[in-house]
Amino acid sequence: MKIIKPLLSTALSSVFLVGCGSTVILPTPVENIDSVPIKSSDLTDNQLKQWGHMDLVKDTVPGMSVTRAYQEVLGNKKGQTVIVGVIDSGVDISHEDLDGVIWTNPKEKPNNGIDDDKNGYVDDIHGWNFLGNAVDENLEFTRILKKKDDGSEVYKAAKEEFNKEYADANEGKTRYEQILQAVNNADEVLKNHFGKEVYTKEEVAKISTEDEELQQAAAIISQMFTIKDSIAEVKEELKNGIEYFTDKLNYHLNLEFDGRAVVGDNPDDITDTNYGNNNVVGPDKEEAKHGTHVAGIIAAERNNGIGMDGVANNVKIMVVRAVPNGDEYDKDVALAIRYAADNGAKVINTSFGKYFSPHSEWVRDAIKYAASKDVLIVNAAGNEAFDLDSKNVYPNDAIDNSAEVADNFLTVGALNYKYGSDLIATFSNYGKRNVDVFAPGTKIWSTVPNSKYEFLQGTSMASPAVAGVAALIRSQYPKLTASQVKKIIMASGLNSKSNVILGGNTSEKRAFTDISTSGRMVNAYNALILADKVSRGVSNL
Repeated sequence: MKIIKPLLSTALSSVFLVGCGSTVILPTPVENIDSVPIKSSDLTDNQLKQWGHMDLVKDTVPGMSVTRAYQEVLGNKKGQTVIVGVIDSGVDISHEDLDGVIWTNPKEKPNNGIDDDKNGYVDDIHGWNFLGNAVDENLEFTRILKKKDDGSEVYKAAKEEFNKEYADANEGKTRYEQILQAVNNADEVLKNHFGKEVYTKEEVAKISTEDEELQQAAAIISQMFTIKDSIAEVKEELKNGIEYFTDKLNYHLNLEFDGRAVVGDNPDDITDTNYGNNNVVGPDKEEAKHGTHVAGIIAAERNNGIGMDGVANNVKIMVVRAVPNGDEYDKDVALAIRYAADNGAKVINTSFGKYFSPHSEWVRDAIKYAASKDVLIVNAAGNEAFDLDSKNVYPNDAIDNSAEVADNFLTVGALNYKYGSDLIATFSNYGKRNVDVFAPGTKIWSTVPNSKYEFLQGTSMASPAVAGVAALIRSQYPKLTASQVKKIIMASGLNSKSNVILGGNTSEKRAFTDISTSGRMVNAYNALILADKVSRGVSNL
């Protein structure tokens, strides 16, 4: 499933009880940030849109020092073009900020119906779509339940997870519908009170009345103003939440739904490869939102005066559509990795994940295959605030804390924009053994379909940020191997002596250094400096 977190999910889980905190810039880090008073000020909208590129020391925001890297390290240095495979939901390749960075297969003649390069994929001009016209899908545990009960522990676990998720989806849909109704009713009361359609939070705060209906309406709307700047935006987010839970019930958890039927293959047969098409956007451009956002984080055209800047220059995005609205199939993921590796990608981003994987060995074999082709895979850790040393998530390069199958797989957790105890995104998975690094993943501004831009958040956004850093290194220092680039990114990051809150639970704290293998947050500036030293033999990893 696409690893993304709705912006309002945490706030609305306790709606009418507590509000969201303000977006802040914190002072220059000190040795123990938790032991001193923290003076904060609001981030501007422009700062929030680029916080992932900011510098912790200069800006007191825990970004990756991308801007500093370009100003002080890269300058006018020319690098080689690097192909980055984006295995995702599809990408809007006509987006104004991406159309100049989309990979084109030089060995394929467009739309002639012939497999010119004989790679097994006809007219794969910008990549391949392993989903064909499929959009919606079951979750993996739903698919397991649709098969015969074999009495296995996997089947029992799938049934338990299904029952829990089904109940949660029903409850969530009902809760969001109730909240939306309450907001609609309160909004009408205040519109009548003010005699106008649009009012401000300041006006609501000044309401003084004995009228209980007006008091209640003011309280509800005041709470909503702590979440969004306008009530119209709140309503839109609530509608998105209702749609999210409706999709879960209609598709993800629907035992009667078969999203794969339109593809025409056998998803349990890895040798059945004659399927899919070359429409890398997919049949519904809006469903390519996730992949478009990911691609923009990596490589949106820099310094073109529009939209935003991606992390990396000298990049071409190879689009590989393999992630539906639901759980991806292991077969599609394995073949997608192999496709990207065979067709020149040196970095692959995998911003998706699930907790059941019937054919996980196919994916691990593909990871090993990518390693043999010197390809680095950058992977999102997941958004359930799980300790991955205690719970397996897929794809992965090791099961149950066993030895890694290859040294080309880098798993990324998500940072918040607040330095100190709130440094870790409340949703991010973590793990001393199974998460390698952390990078910006909360409220990230990037491209979405139809030449638009939005804030999204999740480890899905942290992973492509690191893929962008990996592409920068491979562009400037092409002789470094995938394994070396992985180690450079891990070794060059910034560490922190802070204890950090996990899962948004203030009673659950650990040292930042104990929740990932490196104990570090990715830093492009430091990574390029270390890469230069390693490339010259001045430093060893």
